[in-house]
Amino acid sequence: MIKMDRGTIIRTIVLFIALLNQFLVSFGLYEIPGTAEEQTAFISAVFTFVTAVIAWFKNNYVTARGKKQKDLLVAHNLAKNQSKTK
Repeated sequence: MIKMDRGTIIRTIVLFIALLNQFLVSFGLYEIPGTAEEQTAFISAVFTFVTAVIAWFKNNYVTARGKKQKDLLVAHNLAKNQSKTK
């Protein structure tokens, strides 16, 4: 199993939820109760955009190369989170 830090896992889960929500709204399969159809689509689009931007700009260190990069940053005290990935 791939070991990931908590931030990576949270960002990945939130991105998955945003993309799933966008898919459901696009096909009319899901609406937020109590809101108009346009509001639902707008809220969904904003949520997806914000989540995608956050996930895009974060280095999640998922690959072996990414883990080596993080270890190098930690070794030189350049990482925000100084805990090494295992």
